[in-house]
Formats: sequence, structure tokens, C-alpha cells
Amino acid sequence: MTALPRPRFWTGPRLFAAAATALVLAIFAGANAHLIAVSFASRPDCVLQPATKGAAAHRAASPSC
Repeated sequence: MTALPRPRFWTGPRLFAAAATALVLAIFAGANAHLIAVSFASRPDCVLQPATKGAAAHRAASPSC
């Protein structure tokens, strides 16, 4: 008996789907790494505060740097 040829695993559409998935995951990981880097580089104690007179001034940070 002759053996039937096995179909190729990495066909064109499957290879495209794997590459697209890898690209989306790389962009997602890069965006999250950027957000983490920005959060560590930011200075939350240094913010511009609007001049509000007469209003309750509940601020999250001090206005001086």
C-alpha cells in the first residue's frame, strides 16, 4: 500500500494568521511596556493647579516641584 501524502501544516493562510497574531501580541506588549515606563518616569508631585478661589481645593498633588 502506498502512504498518502500528509498535508503541509504551514499553509499560506495559517502562516498569515500566526504572523498577524504575533504582530498584535508584540504591539500589545510594547504599548504596555511604554505605559509602565511613562508611569515610572512621571512626576505626580509636580502638576499645574488652576487658580480656584472660593472652591474647595481637594488636590492630589502639591503645586511645587
